[in-house]
Amino acid sequence: MKKEQTNSQATPSRRGFFMGAAATGAAVAAVTAMPGLSTPSAELNKLPPAPENGGGYSLSEHVKRYYQTARV
Repeated sequence: MKKEQTNSQATPSRRGFFMGAAATGAAVAAVTAMPGLSTPSAELNKLPPAPENGGGYSLSEHVKRYYQTARV
């Protein structure tokens, strides 16, 4: 005799949905509870002026750090 299969596929998808909703709610609550975090100001995001002779390459601290990590 064959056993009847129940619609067990619906249960995990519902569980996944509610677990995702709970995780999202917890993340939103954590972000709102942290008033000390602030977004970076526009002054920090300013690019240095372009070189006078053209070209866009400049040896910045970020580039120097990359060169140090890329050494073999």
